[in-house]
Amino acid sequence: MTERSDSAEIPDRYRHAVIPHIMVDDAAAAIDFYRRAFGAREDFRIDAPGGGVLHAEISIGPSTLMLGDASVEEAETASFAAPASLGGGTSVTLHVFVPDVDSLAQRAEAAGAEILQPPTDMFHGDRTVILRDPSGHLWVFLTHQEDVPEAELRRRLAASA
Repeated sequence: MTERSDSAEIPDRYRHAVIPHIMVDDAAAAIDFYRRAFGAREDFRIDAPGGGVLHAEISIGPSTLMLGDASVEEAETASFAAPASLGGGTSVTLHVFVPDVDSLAQRAEAAGAEILQPPTDMFHGDRTVILRDPSGHLWVFLTHQEDVPEAELRRRLAASA
């Protein structure tokens, strides 16, 4: 299931998605990590008047992510929190389709990500890695391998149980 056909691109329903906006304790360091680990590109940054990053936008492949420092006064007044301030947990997992999940996982781990699930061919037709970044955010990176009809998806899920 590791062979990828040329026609297996990002499914249309995921091409235009909600843009996540995450808060971290050190946005500049997080941007540097995302650059090294995920090949991110910094597209935009507004520094806060008192220091830190009020708002930044990065791209990971065709996907956009917004982020900022949770400790910036403007962010604090809006009740934004970084995972560390929540006891290390998070209620959000970020999903990003990439061309080669295996090489991304290697690069991310070398940059300091914690691999929670190594790259694995999944029943839903994607090769998937799950990791935690140094800020505590959970990420699922996927390489789409095949479109799986719903009946087959359900059959595969039942067979894996």
